[in-house]
Amino acid sequence: MHVPVKVDYGVRALVDLAIHGDDGPVRASDIAGRTNIPAPYLAQVLLSLSQKNLVKSQRGPQGGHSLGADPHSVSLSAVLEALGGMDTPVACLGDAAICAHVPSCAQREVWQEVDRAIYRILDETTVGHLVDRTRAIQAQKRESALDEKLEIVAV
Repeated sequence: MHVPVKVDYGVRALVDLAIHGDDGPVRASDIAGRTNIPAPYLAQVLLSLSQKNLVKSQRGPQGGHSLGADPHSVSLSAVLEALGGMDTPVACLGDAAICAHVPSCAQREVWQEVDRAIYRILDETTVGHLVDRTRAIQAQKRESALDEKLEIVAV
């Protein structure tokens, strides 16, 4: 399975908006700086997300971007769909006519199951889940760094 770069960037941008958007619209340049997404590509991603109402965009000096929905209601499968989808693990899942083996192919059944499992996880995982996990990881890192400083002082 290959996740398109546009989807990876879209998820990163949505997580960043959820984390930093409490005080109003977030500038694209700030998102790009924090997420390491090239600004021109980010503009395309944000446009695609806004066309699907996952992001709201506001022009002007006080403008920027904000989430178009509660982050806990935005599944990764919705983000994937908004940004063009993803290829199936094997081509015959998308078009059975391209393979002569499809009528009696047990391997295809396995790949169908893998594909269903991927989409189940993407359906169940939301931007909000990723925000919560990101915050937990950041808190662990801060705690770990504090513990290291205390160890140095104690020595």
